[in-house]
Amino acid sequence: MFSDIGALELVALVVLAVLVFGPDKLPKVIQDVSRFIRKVRDFSDSAKEDIRSELGPEFKDFEFEDLNPKTFLRKQLEGNEDLKELKELRGTFDLKKEMNDVADAVHGRDPQPSAVTGSANGSAAGGTPDLLKKQDKQANTDTVERPPYDSDAT
Repeated sequence: MFSDIGALELVALVVLAVLVFGPDKLPKVIQDVSRFIRKVRDFSDSAKEDIRSELGPEFKDFEFEDLNPKTFLRKQLEGNEDLKELKELRGTFDLKKEMNDVADAVHGRDPQPSAVTGSANGSAAGGTPDLLKKQDKQANTDTVERPPYDSDAT
């Protein structure tokens, strides 16, 4: 409960409590606060037990910490087999490489070979030809100059 309070902070709290309540009333205040905390814990525990008994026997392993969305999602994703397959698939696909290949093809540069598209024969993984590469080869064979860029016209 107080794991994030350091020794200096604890000493400062004790000194502040002595100054506010005085050395005579401080033991009584500590007893009252501890009694109040104990009652709140008992009330919370009894409310949890009442909710569990009302839900029935199929919810006997229900934990109230699961109501936290982060905890709930973490537990659901740990046992999900589809997520593991998606992680494996994600590891084989390099989106940045694919985007660079498309940009190279559009700008008329020689694209780097990609492991995903199987560019050894110039075809995509499905066996269909890569149209961007085909157009790029035709543009390289034709020595057509592009018109000059006019910034006022655009």
